[in-house]
Amino acid sequence: MPGASILNHFDRTKLCRVADGLAVAVAASLPWSTSATGILLVLWLIVLIPTFDWIEVRRELATAAGGLPVLLFLLGALGMLWADVSLIERGKGLDSFFKLLVIPLLFVQFRRSDRGVWVFAGYLLSCIFLLAASAIVSAIPPLSSALMHVDHVLVKNPATQSGEFVTCIFGLLFLAIGAFEQRHWWWLAGMLTAIFGMLANILFVATGRTALAVIPVLLILLAAKRLSGKGIVIVFAGAIAVGVIGWTASPYLRDRTKTVWTDIQNYEATEQRNSSSERIEFWKKSAKFVGEAPIFGHGTGTIESLFAKSVIGRTGAAASATANPHNQTFAVAIQLGLVGAAILWAMWIAHLLLFRGSGLAEWIGLMVVAQNIVGSLFNSHLFDFGQGWVYVLGVGVAGGMVLKNRAMEKSAAAVG
Repeated sequence: MPGASILNHFDRTKLCRVADGLAVAVAASLPWSTSATGILLVLWLIVLIPTFDWIEVRRELATAAGGLPVLLFLLGALGMLWADVSLIERGKGLDSFFKLLVIPLLFVQFRRSDRGVWVFAGYLLSCIFLLAASAIVSAIPPLSSALMHVDHVLVKNPATQSGEFVTCIFGLLFLAIGAFEQRHWWWLAGMLTAIFGMLANILFVATGRTALAVIPVLLILLAAKRLSGKGIVIVFAGAIAVGVIGWTASPYLRDRTKTVWTDIQNYEATEQRNSSSERIEFWKKSAKFVGEAPIFGHGTGTIESLFAKSVIGRTGAAASATANPHNQTFAVAIQLGLVGAAILWAMWIAHLLLFRGSGLAEWIGLMVVAQNIVGSLFNSHLFDFGQGWVYVLGVGVAGGMVLKNRAMEKSAAAVG
């Protein structure tokens, strides 16, 4: 029996190491491929689940940060019961909620693991490699014509890539402040090179307009979290200088930004169908749908059907149908009503509160949650594959690290 116990402990320890490695691989694959990420997620779960002590899982589910994502999923599953659409459509609607179940599992894994930083390093290095590969391909015309998408990205789309680069920029900025304070000049130079490279890509090559809205919010949070009075002045002066240079030197950025206003003006004058006018119509119709079933919504998977019915006999922007209302609160409230929307916002608030503190894990978690909240004003980012998994991994891994550190501090205080 002692031998069997030792063997079981060895097997579990080995599986934990493999699960940590697969979590790193998932994070590294995320900027590149949805298919690879999906396969790695399945492998990760297969390896991770046998390592669990289910008492630990129940402990996380009993907290707001770990339990509310699961509660939102469960309400989504219940919402299939009153949805007036096919079973296939209900299942497709529930697919968007599944990733939320992973958050408490990551809390458990990285409460006991020392490799949480590896996950973030894998993601950062993968984004840096994507930046370098994009620059190289763009500089070689035959490669560019063969590999580069029409919207100037190698993989996915500008909105997703810009969002990923923003997380890296602000993670590196946090570390760069520490490198400056400790006079680690070579590290600082390397970080600033990566930061400005990603900024240049966002401003001159592939701009996601949501990323432009997120950047000022994260800059304010970084200043409040990490900087003193003098540091705040320096960072904001630098940010203003970068913004001015980007605006004056990048016709692409100016065009992407001005298009929003011209699209809205054309919509108001002629109801012209364009990207901005479609969003406005989606939001108007979404508010109407929520008003029709305000408490528990129309049911899981009903968004596409509701929009399809709303465009019958309509023209211009009003004829736009979608399965995505481009606002996370509406995406939940249409299906699950104000009850679902309240759970969504309670989850966001619980995750913001989890990341009080001044460490790297706290900053990464806070940054990811804030980015998701701001981005979800204009998109359904929690339900999107790339942005949704960035949120789940960022909150789950950073949350596990924070919970582990707090438990260690509490234990040390008790011994002291």
